[in-house]
Amino acid sequence: MLEWLVRGLRHGVLTTGYPRETEPAPAGFRGRVAVTRAEGGSAALERLCPTGAIRVRSGRVLLDRGRCVLCGACVEQAPERFAFVADYETATRSRAALVVGDVGTPAPARPALGDRRWTLRRSIFIRHVDAGSDGAEEWEIQALANPYYDLQRLGLFFTASPRHADVLLVTGGVTSPLREPLRRTYELMPEPKAVVAVGSDACSGGFAAATGEVAGGVDQVLPVDVYVPGSPPAPVAILHGLLLAAGVVTGEAPA
Repeated sequence: MLEWLVRGLRHGVLTTGYPRETEPAPAGFRGRVAVTRAEGGSAALERLCPTGAIRVRSGRVLLDRGRCVLCGACVEQAPERFAFVADYETATRSRAALVVGDVGTPAPARPALGDRRWTLRRSIFIRHVDAGSDGAEEWEIQALANPYYDLQRLGLFFTASPRHADVLLVTGGVTSPLREPLRRTYELMPEPKAVVAVGSDACSGGFAAATGEVAGGVDQVLPVDVYVPGSPPAPVAILHGLLLAAGVVTGEAPA
């Protein structure tokens, strides 16, 4: 006990200060992929991506971060067009905002959720549902409860009961057997409530989208308020999505 006390006094508080302070990403961190040059693309670029996240329309390169698994194939083979950005804040309020490289007007986002923070006050309870994920996102979600991220310091708590939940946190592309249980969970939640889709599977169906065995993303079953792309997204990225849903932060992922 004395050893831990001395260690604590020596090192001080090690818990992240996010979102009050910026969380620095380590060098080489794959937070998101940016399209550094969109014009003059060819159809050959589409074949670089195993999940079909790259599309070329009228010579313009589009990247769907909702389908991107951050494998790095596009960055390695076309570094003049794609690059990794070491950024944690990747969440958006609309599915259309995950598609970057387009100069057109994006689809309107869902209504801002800032008013929900006043309604929910200081305590926000989260019900997590695994709707067919590969387990990667679950490790990152579990890390939110450790002393470094300590989501409870922000008034965020996990609950086993949907009747007590304010936020439904969903991972996985929603397999057929889980569609109805997911709907029932959502219906049991009191208003106001928000849905956060975590991971590329939850955002788009991921690798399994073409098989027909999954719905193709949570928004095919429920209205999604916040999308957190990545395979898997880092704990801070998930935390950013939760705070965005709660209206605590307003900044979304840049293009």
